[in-house]
Amino acid sequence: MDSKEIFSLIAGLIGGLALFLYGMNVMSGGLTKTAGGKLEVVLSKVTSHPIVAYLFGVGVTALVQSSSASTVMVVGLVNSGIMTLKEAVNIILGANLGTTFTAWLLSLNAISSDNFLINLLKPTSFTPFLALIGIVLYMFSKNDKKNNIGLILIGFSVLMFGMSMMSEAVYPLRSSEAFQTIIMTFSNPLIGFFVGVLFTMVIQSSAGTIGVMQALAASVSITYSVALPVVVGAEVGTCITAILSSLGANKNGKRTALMHLYFNVIKAVSFMILFYTIHSFVNFAFMSSQAGMVGIASIHTLINLVATPLMLPFSGLLVKMAYRTIPIDEKEREEQQDMQNITKLDERFLTNPPFALEQSRQVAMDMADFSREGLEKATSLIDEYNPEVADEVRRIEEKVDRYEDQLGTYLMQINNHHLAEKDSRTLSIILHCITDFERISDHALNIAQTARVMNEKNEKFSSKAKEELKTFSNAVKEIVDLSFQSFANQDLKLAQSVEPLEEVIDGINMEVKRRHVRRLRKGKCTIDMGFILSDLGTDFERIADHCSNIAVCILEVSEGMFDTHEYLEHLKAEKNKEFEIAVDLYERKYRLPAVKKGFDDEDDINPSFIEDHETIVNIMRAEDQDIIDEAVSSAEKKKEKFVDKAKDAVKEKVKDKSKVKVKDKTKKKKDK
Repeated sequence: MDSKEIFSLIAGLIGGLALFLYGMNVMSGGLTKTAGGKLEVVLSKVTSHPIVAYLFGVGVTALVQSSSASTVMVVGLVNSGIMTLKEAVNIILGANLGTTFTAWLLSLNAISSDNFLINLLKPTSFTPFLALIGIVLYMFSKNDKKNNIGLILIGFSVLMFGMSMMSEAVYPLRSSEAFQTIIMTFSNPLIGFFVGVLFTMVIQSSAGTIGVMQALAASVSITYSVALPVVVGAEVGTCITAILSSLGANKNGKRTALMHLYFNVIKAVSFMILFYTIHSFVNFAFMSSQAGMVGIASIHTLINLVATPLMLPFSGLLVKMAYRTIPIDEKEREEQQDMQNITKLDERFLTNPPFALEQSRQVAMDMADFSREGLEKATSLIDEYNPEVADEVRRIEEKVDRYEDQLGTYLMQINNHHLAEKDSRTLSIILHCITDFERISDHALNIAQTARVMNEKNEKFSSKAKEELKTFSNAVKEIVDLSFQSFANQDLKLAQSVEPLEEVIDGINMEVKRRHVRRLRKGKCTIDMGFILSDLGTDFERIADHCSNIAVCILEVSEGMFDTHEYLEHLKAEKNKEFEIAVDLYERKYRLPAVKKGFDDEDDINPSFIEDHETIVNIMRAEDQDIIDEAVSSAEKKKEKFVDKAKDAVKEKVKDKSKVKVKDKTKKKKDK
């Protein structure tokens, strides 16, 4: 072969391999998007039974056309805490069998017949039409599902064209003795095995390695003695993808990748030792026969069909090996307990935005629950302070802060991907609401700190103030429940009932402050407790405001609006009958305890107030209207006398100023 032929061969082989891998990636991505996150959801729910998990692993891998993709998916689920190692190992075993489907799909290219109908089954016959249909669906359809189907068809077509390109590129090698000599060196079990391992590690696809072998088998004579060790080596080499994926994962994610590696190494080494030991005595005749595309697919399937079911009863051994390699420590236990839910935000899920978004929604609901828990613990401190509970409120607030940081970053990463309109709205709601969840947690911490100040000063609210605060806090708890439930269920009716309650809470806050001023005048409360009550009222009112933001966000996004303040103004300006009825019902439900008018008991009046304001006290106590009228008349006369004196004083000041001005003018004339 001259240099031009060698260049054409290398270029064709590399180009074909590139198209093959790209087509497989596009097809796998289209299949995953079509599932819309449902694969992972189901995957995480069917893992309790080993055989079901095994079969599901087979099915998922056959569907997404890549054991690497399904294993990386499992690494992500284990890393996020959705799946345990014991559950994951059975899916990994199934994935190894499921990946053999790709080789059988590629072997359809081996179909050869003079019959037109049978020849149509050959992928190279129908892929041009699939490619055309895929392009039309992808470019001209506005439906996401049809776009994904288009991607699947395009990916499959590109994969098959790459396969054909590799077969055509290596066809001239059919008559090359030098190539045959090189290829025969692969019949050495160790050489063939390590070639399969290294090549698969480079391209990160066992299906790619087997595809290249099938392409060679379609054009060049490949015996079973050459194909078998390369195929077995590819089984080990494919583990590199999961290992690389696990580098940024937690310890459980790394353990999952190790289980995949351990199984494939045990399977490959056991098979090589057992098979070649027997072969040395029996000398299998088929080893010198030409393998062909179907033969290579058969090898791949038989190895996994035998090995994976045999390993299934001993899957626990793989888990123990993973734990022995990466032992669990106390710090890891604490971290797992503290951040059990936030680990659902695994970056591996970003390749499947709908599922990543669903994970984000679940984490946001967990975040909301923590905020609510912090608020409930904080309000309990007002009546009875407990340092341990106060410390728990602080820890919850810190946890919610971490949730907001990581969830916000994760949502922005999801937003960089193409999303369906419904998913885009969901993302917008989550992104807006997590800020309010975090602020509610901040106010809960403020309440706990206020309770701590009361405890340090040994201050207590009066019985009436306690009753009012209880009513106030109950209203706040209900608005939190309403807004959080409307977020979790995307319930528009619940969201509509939040704003009327928020308006009632504003009124409660004003009334509580007014009543405190009245008690302050009566000497029943102190200035310090007034500040504390004001702080609590402000925190309660702000919590209600954030609940209003959550509900309004859900309502406005559902109506296609994205300006919360504008929507609120519009809502309040357009108050309808239902809104007013809801306000009236909430006012009745959260009516503050009745207050006494006037002074009914001697104990109601502070003694110092009686001394300084005897006339007012007598008026408030008097039942005789004449006495009251006389007191008021006397007060009016005193007021008139005071006004007259004030007027005289002003006149005197005016006269004094005018005299000063005259003296100044006279002085100026003399100076001149």
